[in-house]
Amino acid sequence: MKPIRSIFASLPAGFIYSVIVLAAMSGCGTSQANQSGGPQVASLPVLKVSTLPATTYREFSATLEGRVNVEIRPQVEGILDKIFVDEGAYVKAGQPLFKINDRIYSEQLSNARATLLAAKANLEKAQVEVDRITPLVNNNVVSDVQLKTAQSTYQAAKAAVAQAEAQVGNANINVGYTLISAPVSGYIGRIPYKTGALVGRSEPQPLTLLSDVNEVYAYFSMSEADFLKFKNQTSGNSIAEKVKQLPPVELQLADKSIYTEKGRIETMEGQFDKTMGAISFRASFPNPQGLLRSGNTGKIRIPEQFAQAIVIPTEATFELQDKVMVFVVADSNKVSGIPITIAGKSGNYYFVEKGVKPGQRIVYSGLDRLRDGAVIAPQQISLDSLLKVKPL
Repeated sequence: MKPIRSIFASLPAGFIYSVIVLAAMSGCGTSQANQSGGPQVASLPVLKVSTLPATTYREFSATLEGRVNVEIRPQVEGILDKIFVDEGAYVKAGQPLFKINDRIYSEQLSNARATLLAAKANLEKAQVEVDRITPLVNNNVVSDVQLKTAQSTYQAAKAAVAQAEAQVGNANINVGYTLISAPVSGYIGRIPYKTGALVGRSEPQPLTLLSDVNEVYAYFSMSEADFLKFKNQTSGNSIAEKVKQLPPVELQLADKSIYTEKGRIETMEGQFDKTMGAISFRASFPNPQGLLRSGNTGKIRIPEQFAQAIVIPTEATFELQDKVMVFVVADSNKVSGIPITIAGKSGNYYFVEKGVKPGQRIVYSGLDRLRDGAVIAPQQISLDSLLKVKPL
């Protein structure tokens, strides 16, 4: 056997250098591991799951319409002579809105009246003829055929008078249609036509849209799952009774503010929309200040009361494959991710239906550094301290 020195002497110098470097690195790593005493344990805040009485809201997108929305359309064709109102103005029922040139219809009325006068004159003439022939027939001077002819002429003249009267009435109606008045009180919408425009019943656009918004309707839809939940959780023997039992609802406007007046859900459609898989409801809101207008959008918020709800901060959750998860801390301080079912949300807090139980511990923050099976050094915090900073 060769001595160790002779063996090293026969090796290349580069190889010997590499061995020395590797040995030094191994020694350093062993030294550092010994100094640290093993892998580092993360120190993270931990929250004990607890219950609180709470109110949460189910939210549904809604569109608003006035209680009455009337398309103002002309009933006769003609030149738009006058526009008495401006867009956005509030008008009362019966107030004039538009005037169509009535010259043609006034002439038609005059012609109908002249026709009526002529028909009445013919009727009087026919009556005179009947009165003249009747005694002659009674005295057998002339044949009764002449009387029957005179009577037929009288009946025809009478029918002509009735027809002429109808023509006068129709002409009067057309003249009346040239002045368009508000059928209800409300706000004027956009007016696409200007003075001098030719308007008529065949035009695709109405003259304007008149909205009565003293009360507004909010239309929203529930999915089949939400509808079944409503049906199962609301008391009542019929759907109509269940709708009446629903509490007053809130309206969240487009700027996230809550409308000051509460509303009531009044009606629902009789069947589901097959294409959408949803069924529509209608809620009614008073609008005494006229703040809401047709075409507004928002969200209907239906409140749900919880006597004792499991409350978890949203910061203590994370999403994985469309599931909301939390890290639960076991007695050995080992964490495991479990999914939870959300019953509702209020601000920065979730109300949990199932997944965790009161008394369990969950990691509050630092979730991005955790994996299933990791061991942590828990730092206990209380839900009360969080509620003081971020209330429900």
